[in-house]
Amino acid sequence: MAVYSLKSVQTIPASVEALWNFFSDPEKLPVITPPNLGFKIISKHHGDRLYAGQIIEYIVKPVLKIPLYWMTEITHVELHKYFVDEQRHGPYSFWHHQHFFNAVKDGVEMTDIVHYKLPFGFIGNWANALLVQKSLREIFAYRYQKIEEIYGKWPSQLMSISFHKTTKSA
Repeated sequence: MAVYSLKSVQTIPASVEALWNFFSDPEKLPVITPPNLGFKIISKHHGDRLYAGQIIEYIVKPVLKIPLYWMTEITHVELHKYFVDEQRHGPYSFWHHQHFFNAVKDGVEMTDIVHYKLPFGFIGNWANALLVQKSLREIFAYRYQKIEEIYGKWPSQLMSISFHKTTKSA
């Protein structure tokens, strides 16, 4: 079965601390998620910031408003540098999302790398080509736009979201 990757890069005129504080607060997730997904955090958090081992549970309605349960675990955290979330239960058979924050002159280059695999073999690969990749592109484009609204636009920057198939189907 194929594993796919998505990479999004955005440069933001803000400090690493400001962006880290925003992205390390799970309650900010609904702000950067398209409203049509019906995203709702249902877990109770232990602390007000991200930490390794933290479990976050959601309800999301990606298709026909049918609610899906999704649980992720924050598996790695290095303050002001990066964190990783991995799906423990949800719609993907594999989901690994890396968030990197790199200080640059007058801002931060934020890079997301997601590796994911869909269930159901060739049907999952077909669904990726027809639906999932488009949906993920829309989600990351929405997030890109919301971050620009909150922190400002980096001069002369174009949105950068790319997809790759990292393994061949079995």
